[in-house]
Amino acid sequence: MSGHSKWHNIQAKKSKTDAKRGKIFTKIGKELMVAVKTGGANPDANPKLKDVIAKAKANNMPLDTIMRSIKKASGDQNDVTYENITYEGYGPAGIAVIVDVLTDNKNRSAGNVRHAFTKHGGNLGATGCVSFMFQRKGEIIIEKKEGLDEDELMMMALDAGAEDFASEDEVFVITTAMEDFGAVRETLESNGLEFLEAELKMIPDTYTAIDEDTAAKFQKLLDALEDDDDVQDVWHNAEFPEGWEE
Repeated sequence: MSGHSKWHNIQAKKSKTDAKRGKIFTKIGKELMVAVKTGGANPDANPKLKDVIAKAKANNMPLDTIMRSIKKASGDQNDVTYENITYEGYGPAGIAVIVDVLTDNKNRSAGNVRHAFTKHGGNLGATGCVSFMFQRKGEIIIEKKEGLDEDELMMMALDAGAEDFASEDEVFVITTAMEDFGAVRETLESNGLEFLEAELKMIPDTYTAIDEDTAAKFQKLLDALEDDDDVQDVWHNAEFPEGWEE
């Protein structure tokens, strides 16, 4: 089903990331800063920071940029405090949407998120209105390459504590419980594997199939949300039509 094909989603996200790389890096830099301020600048003693570093690397953020962000955060004594807020709502055709925000002004963020939903055929809902349809899981996506043995990789991942291993299109998808994500990721990293994606996600239990007209409307809502500087991640359960190009 192309709507939630990992490879399709990665390719679509990559084209967006290439066009908006500066904005992506700024958002990840904010996550790095919050992780450092919360648990310190040593990744070995700060699992959250280690997770964000993995996310940064998967998004092709240069190592020197990552280290600069960590160093700046550890020496930054400014009074800016970021708050993590999650909004839930519905897109066109009842698509379930979860929006993760990291903001220093929750009134601004709430207004911007509400406006995006209203303008693009959706509506913001109460806390809990759609989150019960998702599970928070770790997801590691590795591109299939010559010399990478599927059986060996599967056993390595499962032995490290992964819940599931799947072969899809051009990628292998490894799913973990939230609490096992770090250990599985570190095991794979220590064996020299590189990731297309490696982060904690809200993964839907079921998907909502949408037609091309709805897909076009919903894409505008996604673009509006992802373009907001306060929005870190947007999760949804839409299954886009076969061949849909975002």
